[in-house]
Amino acid sequence: MNRFTAQPRLLHVIASMDPRSGGVCQAIRTTIPELDSLGWSSEVVCSDNPNLDYQCNDSFALHRLGRRQGVWAYSKHLLPWLRTNAMRFDAIMVHGLWSYHSYATQVLFRQWKRSGRTNVPKLVVMPHGMLDPWFQRDSTRRVKAWRNWLYWKLIEKHVIAGADGMLFTCQREMELARETFTPYQPKKECVVGLGVAEPPSETCAMRDALQKACPQLRGRRFILFISRIHPKKGVDLLIDAYANQAAKHAEASEIPLLVIAGPKDSDYGMQMEKRARDFNSKGVSGAAICFTDMLQGDAKWGAFYGCDAFILPSHQENFGIAVVEALACSKPVLISDQINIHQEIVDAGAGMVRPDTADGVNQLIHDWFMKSEPQRIAMRDKARQCFVDFFEASNAARRLGDVVSCC
Repeated sequence: MNRFTAQPRLLHVIASMDPRSGGVCQAIRTTIPELDSLGWSSEVVCSDNPNLDYQCNDSFALHRLGRRQGVWAYSKHLLPWLRTNAMRFDAIMVHGLWSYHSYATQVLFRQWKRSGRTNVPKLVVMPHGMLDPWFQRDSTRRVKAWRNWLYWKLIEKHVIAGADGMLFTCQREMELARETFTPYQPKKECVVGLGVAEPPSETCAMRDALQKACPQLRGRRFILFISRIHPKKGVDLLIDAYANQAAKHAEASEIPLLVIAGPKDSDYGMQMEKRARDFNSKGVSGAAICFTDMLQGDAKWGAFYGCDAFILPSHQENFGIAVVEALACSKPVLISDQINIHQEIVDAGAGMVRPDTADGVNQLIHDWFMKSEPQRIAMRDKARQCFVDFFEASNAARRLGDVVSCC
């Protein structure tokens, strides 16, 4: 039976909506207004502390249940809240795996099934790259890989088998998800994409905010990295490659600075910041690495609009919201071939793609340095068109609404 109402109601279930937790919560924040314009009504439930200041002006109903515990993000309040509220919705969408929120949702639907309850909401799961085989194969993640294998056998395979549909951000993500675990038995698989909102128009306030965050950028060209400072992101390869290429191009009239923006409060982040300071102390012909905290608001958009190009040499990236935000600002993207949307970018001529190795990242920066200004301008135009063709938010929201309605 199709229980969808004239104004369908969708509940998003996620472990955290804290912007510092990554791009998934930003994707939800982008999607909900677009769904609203199509007649949907959306709410979000998560296990964040109600007193946590996101510094976001969320216009949708956001239920923060608090008391999240441990790496599993357990919240004793989530399942009771779902039992009380879930039937208000036509569909429930679980974002991400490996945390308590997916298990609690699956428990609720299993209880409904055992009780013979009918006309329940549709259930769809969007893993956001969390079924990528990289997470099981990477040598630095052996303990987590075993943990995920155990979770899969006990929990996540039932989450996926019980859902009405599995939703993916791109074709490559869907293909990779089939390689990781067995048995993998989704009832339905659909690529819905992932939209990114149109960026605000460039303003003087954005440039001023960026100058305040990175005073050394005044009057200088720069390449931009914005992401978490995490081993998966290839920051070590990026710093070493920039240092190598800066030395090789020391005779150039101007070497662009490298801006690395992201939370750096981890051991790895502090190690990378020290590596950048060590390079800066050598004084290589005006080249320098500017390390700054996560840029938000005007400062973030000032960085996107002000950069020559955006760079992200990740070892694994399901989608890369920052990559698409750069495209939206007409900026070429220099990325690894482990970012799942790389083929769309290559086909559009919107950037350059190389392997996620030391040689690959060296080649990426070298090739960009060797581009002529007319070539860079042409790539900027193609970057913007790539965003419009593949990643514009309203189109992605329309696909999502259509697929959820039909599951």
